[in-house]
Amino acid sequence: MGPLPKRKISKGRRDRRRAHDALGTPNLVKCAQCGKPSLPHRVCPSCGTYMGRLQVVDVDEAVA
Repeated sequence: MGPLPKRKISKGRRDRRRAHDALGTPNLVKCAQCGKPSLPHRVCPSCGTYMGRLQVVDVDEAVA
């Protein structure tokens, strides 16, 4: 048999350990072309531009 804990870990100690496990809200940046919020370092889902370049992805074809 392997090693076992000597005492039960209390709920408070367990919850304090898990205090940093929550997910944070994603950072959103304003698109330079259309001004709608999108995730950073990704193609804008509404207009299809990336880093100010015009129409990297055709939005109509990407949805279909």
